[in-house]
Amino acid sequence: MSAQTPLSGYTYTYFNIYSPTDGVAHVEINRPKKLNAFSEPVWLEFGRIFTRLSGDENIRAVVLSGSGDRAFTAGLDVQASSEGSQLFVEGPDAARKAKGLRSHIEEFQGCIGAVEKCEKPVIVVLHGVALGLAIDIACCADIRIAASNTRFAVKEVDIGIPADIGTLTRLPKIVGNHSWVKEVCLTARDFSAAEAREVGFVGSVRESKAAALQAALDMAGQLASKSPVAVQGTKELLNHGRDHGTVESLRYTAVWNSVAVQSEDFKKGIVSGLKKTKPTFAKL
Repeated sequence: MSAQTPLSGYTYTYFNIYSPTDGVAHVEINRPKKLNAFSEPVWLEFGRIFTRLSGDENIRAVVLSGSGDRAFTAGLDVQASSEGSQLFVEGPDAARKAKGLRSHIEEFQGCIGAVEKCEKPVIVVLHGVALGLAIDIACCADIRIAASNTRFAVKEVDIGIPADIGTLTRLPKIVGNHSWVKEVCLTARDFSAAEAREVGFVGSVRESKAAALQAALDMAGQLASKSPVAVQGTKELLNHGRDHGTVESLRYTAVWNSVAVQSEDFKKGIVSGLKKTKPTFAKL
């Protein structure tokens, strides 16, 4: 794969942001010496990046990966988190300390959840070590592609807490096999890319990180060529349908598409289908 061009205006401390092709952003976690682990400054920057990409009309699809070959992310940077963290600050009583901790956890959840809230489809490329927070992030992504060497684990029980950033809420809805979900979450055992594919956690497995990343970039380019009204609307409606009942979701879809069918994209799509031409869609 050829070298990628930095995305203009997107300069960050812990992430590289590239523009591999028109309409596509490639976000790369850039802490390879720390196995791309997350400390508080990292997750705060992560949230800001995905919130910004969500509103950027020039971006239509996003790819997320980790720098280096060793890890997508090893999860939480435990050493950094233990130094000056709110987790270890004494409060005047349990209620007041808990209030501060709750706000801290909710902020963390919001930063990682920015991937799910991003209006653009996000394709995550999982490779090497993918532990703890890696599962939270992957659950927020729309499409998951793994390299064959990926080593997954929901590790939080091994540090004395239930996973709290989203895995326990999202993973059962993705996989559907609650016995398997409870097994990996309760035991914190490793599972392979092949097993992740077998249970439906990842959509496909490629032979290497390079192959997985190329597949993601190719797919993102394909998504970027389609109507942003249709692509972004489809993500919104799928996520809404996951979290709501059938009747409510159908009603929401009807309201949503009563606007979408009035777009120029719909007209272009119909005409191109009849004429067998490839349409070009405006920014959204």
